[in-house]
Amino acid sequence: MLQCAPQMKYDVAIIGGGPGGSAAATLLARNGRRVLVLEREKFPRFHIGESLLPYSIETLERLGVREKLDAMSMPKIGAHITTACNKKTIFHFRNGFRLKHKKAYNVLRSDFDKMLLDHAAENGAEVREETTVKGVAFDTEKAMLQIQTAGREPETIEARYVLDCSGRNTVLGQLLGLKQAYPDLKKFSVFSHFENVQGDGETEGTVVRLIRAEDYWFWMIPVSPTVTSVGVVMNTDRFKQSKLSPEAVLEQCIREQPVISAQMTEAKRTMPVQSIGDYSYRNTALTGERWMMAGDAAGFIDPIFSTGVFFALMSGERAADALQVVLDHPKKQEALFARYSRQLNRVMDMYLNFVRGWYQHEFIEVLSSPTQHFQLAPAVNAVLAGNIATGFGIWWRMRVFYLVVYLQRFATLVPRLTLQPQSSAVS
Repeated sequence: MLQCAPQMKYDVAIIGGGPGGSAAATLLARNGRRVLVLEREKFPRFHIGESLLPYSIETLERLGVREKLDAMSMPKIGAHITTACNKKTIFHFRNGFRLKHKKAYNVLRSDFDKMLLDHAAENGAEVREETTVKGVAFDTEKAMLQIQTAGREPETIEARYVLDCSGRNTVLGQLLGLKQAYPDLKKFSVFSHFENVQGDGETEGTVVRLIRAEDYWFWMIPVSPTVTSVGVVMNTDRFKQSKLSPEAVLEQCIREQPVISAQMTEAKRTMPVQSIGDYSYRNTALTGERWMMAGDAAGFIDPIFSTGVFFALMSGERAADALQVVLDHPKKQEALFARYSRQLNRVMDMYLNFVRGWYQHEFIEVLSSPTQHFQLAPAVNAVLAGNIATGFGIWWRMRVFYLVVYLQRFATLVPRLTLQPQSSAVS
């Protein structure tokens, strides 16, 4: 129960200072709103999810951080998807269906997130780091947040609205009992940073490399000229059955796959191995009378396709735009919050289909045999680049793509793949 009398009043209290929270704070504060960002950690801090999508560029330009980003990031021109049986497929953004932006960025999240949070403060938001939200209560006119900042007495903060951008902690989702896991996506991820990882011959820019084996997959993301993020994702049950430490699992999986071990013969790990498990979920409601959720606080599906930062920035921006109107016109809240929820659920549904497909053999076979017929490959490329508006041109092409995936179960429309290393693959 909240016991302290309220000490401060804000238009919006934002729980979490990651990309979504910082983006929302910048836009609201720039429009004269009194915004408080409550971040439980001290930035900079390590965070996984280092790859951005082209469709985030407009949001970053709107925030006014494009020049800062250019100075601190690696250009990203696309992705290379390689199977364990050494079938490589190239998706360069320049070939995407009607894409406006032809590149994105790979970033060190510690630097990127701090830049965005500092930028929010520079634009007028009040930022409190090392601050934990202990409780939240709502009535018809306000929200009351009990907070604890390191080195200070507990406080109770009053705000007209709360925007939960707390990431996978999903503060309001836990508090209100809204968080629900995807039972078919119980995955475990093990990852670290490495120096001296060999590239794959790209000279015009960097790419994300995805390596798909039979029952797990790797990412390789260059996050600086010398450092590469390397991680492996597998079923949680597989990790438990191995009875190995996360470090041992990562090393074992690298050894098993020549297409990745060949690039890491001289690699040196620069940080302890990290791990995350059972991270796929969505909240059953994304808005309420005095609150909204954005980014991972609303839901997280899977690290494949690098949608985490993209979704955080997109939803943070749209939440800020909705709140900007609602703060002046409360009667518009119901319609605007409902539209926001529909938009976020539609985007999560779209990428959920892709994620579930990624773990199906037929999907990988079709994805690894891109065709220019009907511009199917450019349409897939555009969706992977973050085109969530789609439109009829992409909509019908994606329907055809999924039809081909379905038919691949029964007929060999594209070459079959073993997803086994070539030395042990069955011909």
